[in-house]
Amino acid sequence: MQNDPLWRMRHALAGMALALLASVLIAAMLGSWLGDAIGGSYAWRAGLYSALLVYVVVGAVLLFVRVAQHETRPLTAGRVGTWLASLWLWPLLLAWKRRP
Repeated sequence: MQNDPLWRMRHALAGMALALLASVLIAAMLGSWLGDAIGGSYAWRAGLYSALLVYVVVGAVLLFVRVAQHETRPLTAGRVGTWLASLWLWPLLLAWKRRP
């Protein structure tokens, strides 16, 4: 079991899953609020929610691929918070990482 790569990444998988679940709820609230502020129609709210959801899922995939193999610390509420913030700020994190 210790040689299984998924077992070694269990903390990252759990952290990412919990952060992604919270991000779905945040995207729904943010999409609703922004949709009402911009257009007020269901189409605006649904479109913004969909765009935010795609943004967060793309971020989850990119961050997981880049970071998961290095994540070995046990899962805590603070670690889930870090994953959650990372999901929303992933373009900044990737741009910062690439600078020499």
